[in-house]
Amino acid sequence: MRQRNFRLIWILFTMLWPRKFQSQHTSGAFKMHRSSEAQDNVILRIDNLNKSFQALHVTRQVTFDLLSGECVGLIGPNGAGKSTLLGLLSGSLRPDSGTLTLDGANVTPFAQFKRVRSGIAKASQIPQTFDRLLVFDNVRVAALYGAGIREKEAADWTADVLSQCGLGDKARRETRTLGLLDRKRLELAKAVAARPRVLLLDEVAAGLTEPEILEIVKLVERLKPGRATVWVEHIPYALRDVCERLILMDAGAKLLDGPFHTVWQDPKLHQIYMGVPDGTTFDV
Repeated sequence: MRQRNFRLIWILFTMLWPRKFQSQHTSGAFKMHRSSEAQDNVILRIDNLNKSFQALHVTRQVTFDLLSGECVGLIGPNGAGKSTLLGLLSGSLRPDSGTLTLDGANVTPFAQFKRVRSGIAKASQIPQTFDRLLVFDNVRVAALYGAGIREKEAADWTADVLSQCGLGDKARRETRTLGLLDRKRLELAKAVAARPRVLLLDEVAAGLTEPEILEIVKLVERLKPGRATVWVEHIPYALRDVCERLILMDAGAKLLDGPFHTVWQDPKLHQIYMGVPDGTTFDV
């Protein structure tokens, strides 16, 4: 029993401790529309986040709100600060200044495990799974310690999450037997098992074939209601099919923020993100 308890504690810590630049291009109509919704629907308020590593400024006064039910795509060239921003939101990094307000509560000083308990969970590009455990047990541990629920409720909730994520028929398989798509599904299932209000996705479609990417898109769409989702990805058509809103970052700053197709057609995005001449645009 003692050995089992120690193993669960080790699993918990491994799981939870894993490996003002406002855009001038945000449309006035979009701002007005969002301000009318914001009072009731804001889940997470990100206010003037800054982060530096010595002389390198990796996040510069990043400010935006996340609303219930919306999926926000976060794009930018390598080194733009996207992963750092997700780290600041998830709690794996601490901001130098700025605040995070989740459902009206200041969660800025919270460590990562406390962010998870408060309602912010992250799914990583490389699935962080326990390969010799069953698929069911991977998600059950996330439910027990991420959501903080009791054993019986955790079992029922785990079964529900696995069903939502398309893994119900694989619950009793060892995780090491899963293919890449199912491992990605499992990574999402673990995050969802923590009952997050904010779901952070870090390139979860990377490495998949086009049909597999579409399966992940469908899954993210199913998981949207009742929470805010932020998806960092380098596959534009994946974001197009699920994100109502798109944010472009570069050099740590938020440059564009608006409806997906409005931002995508902005020449600044194509100049910065794709390196094409100013004034050239592409459909996605």
